[in-house]
Amino acid sequence: MERRCGPAARAGSIAALTACALAGVALAQTPAQPAESSAPAAQATPPPAPLQGDPHRGRELSYTCLGCHGIDGYRNAYPDYSVPKLEGQNPEYLSSALHDYRKGDRSHLTMHSQASELSGQDIADIAVFFAGKPLSGSGKAQGTVPKAAMVCVSCHGQDGVAIAPMYPSLAGQHQDYLVRALEEYQNGGRKNPVMKGLAASLKPADIAEIAAYFSALTPALKTEPRPYTRFSSQ
Repeated sequence: MERRCGPAARAGSIAALTACALAGVALAQTPAQPAESSAPAAQATPPPAPLQGDPHRGRELSYTCLGCHGIDGYRNAYPDYSVPKLEGQNPEYLSSALHDYRKGDRSHLTMHSQASELSGQDIADIAVFFAGKPLSGSGKAQGTVPKAAMVCVSCHGQDGVAIAPMYPSLAGQHQDYLVRALEEYQNGGRKNPVMKGLAASLKPADIAEIAAYFSALTPALKTEPRPYTRFSSQ
């Protein structure tokens, strides 16, 4: 037998359907919540710590280096200029220079060949050995700083002792070596953009004046003494 609903029942059914429809609309409009990731947040990798040099190992590795850098007054064959003094230099600078020779940012065939065979640790060890005890200066000018050298002292020090470890000290360095270095910055033999810009406008007389000033300063860089070998006469 068919059961008929009264007006009240029909009204209740319509209200229920309306409520369900509104609930569906509300659910569709609710923004989806992002799922929580179980993976840990990525963290920035800290830069590697600088390598610590071992001077004893550096001494052992430097037997070929001392063939040139361990002889006082030794000269590069061609072009002709004095091999630089290294004792008293900053090890950070020496390490940077060796890396530049290895990369080819400094053009010297022998130095490139030697540095290409060295690891980063080898370079750190050799640098700290040759540096020995880095120069310690007063920070005061010794006499009058030449006009051409005024911009140089802001990094290399008024007394030729560098103000920061990454810069080379120049006090007592061979005069002709300093001339050669500045000329290489000018002609692209050394690819340091800052030094290239500073050296670009220097005239030969300026370069000579700068080299003469720094080479005469004290305390001075020295040549690392070459250890006696069984072939030595002493």
